[in-house]
Amino acid sequence: MKKRFLALLTIALFGTGVVSAQSGDCATMAALAYDDAKAKNYDAAYPALMKVREECPKYSLATYQYLERALEAKIKTAKEDKEELVEELIEVWEERLELYPNKTEKGKIYSDIALLKFDNKIGDKEEQYNAFHKAYTEDKDNFTSPKGLYAYFDLMVEMQDAGDRNLQDVFENYDRVFAKIEEEENNAAENLAPLLKKQEANEELTSKEKKQIKYAEINLSNYSKVKQAINAKLGARADCDNLIPLYKKDFEARKSDVSWLKNANARLSAKDCTEDPLFFQVSEALHKLEPSAKSAYSLGQLAESEGDRTKALEYYNEAADLETNKSDKAKIYYRIANNYKERGSLSNARNFYRKALNQKPSMGSAYLQIASMYASSANNCGEDAFSKRAVYWLAADYANRAARVDPSIASNANQAAAAYRGRAPQKSDVFQSSKSVGDAIQVGCWIGETVRIPNL
Repeated sequence: MKKRFLALLTIALFGTGVVSAQSGDCATMAALAYDDAKAKNYDAAYPALMKVREECPKYSLATYQYLERALEAKIKTAKEDKEELVEELIEVWEERLELYPNKTEKGKIYSDIALLKFDNKIGDKEEQYNAFHKAYTEDKDNFTSPKGLYAYFDLMVEMQDAGDRNLQDVFENYDRVFAKIEEEENNAAENLAPLLKKQEANEELTSKEKKQIKYAEINLSNYSKVKQAINAKLGARADCDNLIPLYKKDFEARKSDVSWLKNANARLSAKDCTEDPLFFQVSEALHKLEPSAKSAYSLGQLAESEGDRTKALEYYNEAADLETNKSDKAKIYYRIANNYKERGSLSNARNFYRKALNQKPSMGSAYLQIASMYASSANNCGEDAFSKRAVYWLAADYANRAARVDPSIASNANQAAAAYRGRAPQKSDVFQSSKSVGDAIQVGCWIGETVRIPNL
C-alpha cells in the first residue's frame, strides 16, 4: 500500500500543470495496474491493465509486457475459457507488434504465437505449422526458440505421416530447422569461447561474464537436445533404403536439373549412401553441370571409399575452397583432419581441426580429437617424466572445452578429461618437482603449446 501511495503521490505532483488530464489519467491507471503486476497479483492487475490497454494503448510498452505475464498466469491455471484467454494473449502480442515495432522482435512474437497454438491445440496441424513457417520466413533471425524449432519440424513429420506432405517436404523442413539450430549453436559457442579461455587462465570473471557463460551453456544444451530429438523423429525416413529408391526413380528425368541434383547429392552424402552406383551418377552429373562444394565433397567421399586418399584430399580441399556455409565448411575441414590423423600427420590434422573450429566453434568433436592426439604424443613431447605427463593437463583442457561447447558429447568428453587428469602429475609430483601452481610448462615437439600447473 505504501508503494502505491508513493506512486500516486509522485504522479499527482508531476502531473500538476505539466501533462494533460488524459495523460494524467493514463499515468494514474498505469501506476496502479503496474504495481499489482509487479507484485504478481494478476487477478487485480489484469482488469486494470486491460483498461490501460483500451484507453491508453500508446502510453507504455510495459502495459503489454505486464499483460503478457498476467495472461500467461491465467492460462496456466485456467480450467475454463482457456481458448478465449489464448486468443486474447495473441491479440495482445499482435497489438504490441503493431504499436511498438521498433521494440518488438517480430520472429519471437510470431514463434510465441505459434507455440501458444501448438501447446494449446488451437487449430489443425496445417494451421499450427503455417504459424511457425510465418515466424521462420518473416524473421528467421529472431525465431530462436528450441521448443519452437522442434515443433516446426514435428508438425511437418506428422503431416507427412497423415499423407498431407511428401518425404521431400520433410527433408526440406529438416534442412531449414537443422541449419538454424547449428547457427544458434555457433552464436552461443562464439560468445562462450573467449570466456572459457579467460576461465581456464584462472582470470577473474565478472558477474555479467558468469551469467553469459551460464546462459550460453544452457542454450547449447537445449539446442543439442533438439537436434537429437529431430534426428530421432526423422529416423528411418532418411536411411539409404528410402533415399536411394526416392532419387533413383527420378534420376534419368532430372539428371540435367541442377537444383534436384544438389538436393539428392546432399542427402545421399549426409547419410553416407555412397556405395550405391546412384551416388556416383548424381555426384558426377552435378560436378559436370556446376562444380560445387557439395559435388567435390561427394567425389572425395567416393575416392576415399576406393582407398585413394590423395585424390580424396584434392577433392575435399576443392570442396572447402568452394563452400561458403560455415557449418558445412567446418565438416569438410574435419574430414580432411581425420584423413591426416589416420595417416599419422598430426600437425596437419590439428591445423584442419582448428580450421573447422574457426568455422564452427561448437564442434566439440574437433577439440576432443586434438585432446586425443596430444595424449597419444605425451611420451614424445617432454624432456623428463614430469613434462611428459604434463601434456595430459593440456589434453584434459581440450577435452573439457569439448564438453562445454558441445553438450551432445559432454559425457564422453568429461570421461576423457578425467582419464587424462589421472595420467597427469598429481599433487605429490608437483611438490617433489619444486614447481608451483600456475607455473608454465612449455610442451615441445609438434604440439608447441604452454600449459600451466593447475590447482590440484
